[in-house]
Amino acid sequence: MTQSGSSPLTAAVALVTGGSRGIGRAIALRLAEMGASVAICGRDAKALAATTADLKMRTERLFSHAADVTSSAEVISLVEAAQQALGSISILVNNAGIGGFGPVQEKSEEDWDKVLDTNLKSLFLVSHAVVPSMIRRGGGDIVNIASLAGRNTFAGGGLYCASKWGVYGLSGCMAEDLREHGIRVSVVAPGSVATDFGGRGPKDSTKVLRAEDVAHAVAMIVTQGPQSFVSEVQLRPLRKS
Repeated sequence: MTQSGSSPLTAAVALVTGGSRGIGRAIALRLAEMGASVAICGRDAKALAATTADLKMRTERLFSHAADVTSSAEVISLVEAAQQALGSISILVNNAGIGGFGPVQEKSEEDWDKVLDTNLKSLFLVSHAVVPSMIRRGGGDIVNIASLAGRNTFAGGGLYCASKWGVYGLSGCMAEDLREHGIRVSVVAPGSVATDFGGRGPKDSTKVLRAEDVAHAVAMIVTQGPQSFVSEVQLRPLRKS
C-alpha cells in the first residue's frame, strides 16, 4: 500500500459510482491516494475486480460492490453495505454514465430510458440514499459528473444532452436544498475525455482531457475550505480538435 504526498482525507469516506473504469476509476484512485476510505460500484465484475486490486495498493480501507445504480433496491443495498463496511459516507461522486448518440428519430424508448436512467435517475437514487446520513453528520460533499454537453447541443446528442442538462438542473436544486445542512453539491463538467466511454467517434489523444484531469477537479472540490462552495467546474482540452 502506498500513498503519495499528504493525506488530507484520512477522515473521509467516499463512494464513487461507476468507479470501476474510466473517470470513476481515476477519481477513486485519487481519493484513496489522498487518504480517504473508498467504496466503488460498477456492473462489470472484471473491471470492478481490476480496480479493486489497484485500490488495495493505495488503501486498506476500501469496499467494492457490483450494483446497478438505476435500481432503487440495489442502490439501497449498496449504500447500506458501504456504510457498514467503512462508516458514514462524507463524499459522494455520482459518476455512473453512458453515451447513446444518434438522431432522436432513430432512437427508441428503450434507448431513452437506458440513457436517462443511468445518467440522471441514478444520481437521484444514490443521492437520496446517502443524503440522510450526511444531514445527520451536519455536512458532506456531493460531486455530480456532468458534461459540457449539459450546456451545449450538437447533432446526434439528444438523449445524452437531455440527461446532462438534467444533471445540471437537479444538482442546482439539490445545492439549494442542502446547503443549510452544510452539504455542498457541485458539478464537474468535462469536455472530451480519453476513456473507453462510448462517445461520438475516435479522439485525438493530444486534444482531449485525461481521466486524471477530472479526478484533479474532484480532489480540489473536496479539499476546499469549510466556508467555500465551488458549485461548478468546467474542464476543456487546452487544444481544440
